[in-house]
Amino acid sequence: MRRDLPALVVASVVVLAAISAARAQAARSGDKLNVVASFSILRDWVANVGGDRVEVSALVGPGGDAHVYAPTPRDAKIVGAAKLVVVNGLGFEGWMDRLVQASATQAPVIVASAGVRPQKAENLGRFENAAAGIDPHAWQSVHNAEIYVSNIRDGLIQADPRGRVSYEANAAAYIQELARLDADIRRAIATIPPARRKVITTHNAFGYFAADYGIAFISAQGFSTETEASARDIARIIRVIREQNIPALFLENAVDPRLVRRIAAETGVRIGGTLFSDALTAPAGPAATYVDMMRHNIREIVDALK
Repeated sequence: MRRDLPALVVASVVVLAAISAARAQAARSGDKLNVVASFSILRDWVANVGGDRVEVSALVGPGGDAHVYAPTPRDAKIVGAAKLVVVNGLGFEGWMDRLVQASATQAPVIVASAGVRPQKAENLGRFENAAAGIDPHAWQSVHNAEIYVSNIRDGLIQADPRGRVSYEANAAAYIQELARLDADIRRAIATIPPARRKVITTHNAFGYFAADYGIAFISAQGFSTETEASARDIARIIRVIREQNIPALFLENAVDPRLVRRIAAETGVRIGGTLFSDALTAPAGPAATYVDMMRHNIREIVDALK
């Protein structure tokens, strides 16, 4: 039995060391800034800018539809425990004000789209989602994404001034990545004949992309997935497809595919693939990050229109 004592001592030391390491790791995690983002794209940007200094979660996770999301009591607890809350604004999260009030959070709420030049619908009667018919999908412009990232950087510095150097360096590096992304998208679109730069999507989520890159997006629904396309909307889309010889239809990852499939069946136009508009995918998917999402979308568009 005495011969076993050294082994027991060694084992005890190993266990104590493991417990100590776990406690140290928990302490380090506890030091991180607890940030809550409203949806997955904002979460990705916070993670890129915040780096190791933040612990970030998204209320509406990968594949979720923030337009129709219904917050839970658990969400109120999550927001209540946050040190910083990041939202899109522009009427995208119609449920967010009520959630923040219910949570009684003391955290600053950063509107990441602040400073973006908003787009409005031509027909305000059809686009009732956002205030005064504003399109909330401003992240579909890579230029706007730079504004979002800058606002997130400033919000993180406000909540955690000691991390300023880290946040500024991370944001600068990421904005350089966005500049490369923007240049790649423009080069890819240049390969599409101008007459073929027209597509059909389910809901009107790509207006900022269209304005920046010269692709015409025509949709049956408005800016929100809360409303369903009427028979008149569908008839209009079918008429436009035939009159303008639209080459492709696209599904969207967070939207019911039945509408696009119905239009494809009635017109004979091919479905070019799935575009990601309002949500990222899980890590193993093709759009796990914002940059991945934009690169996926442009590949799908180019492959369908060339």
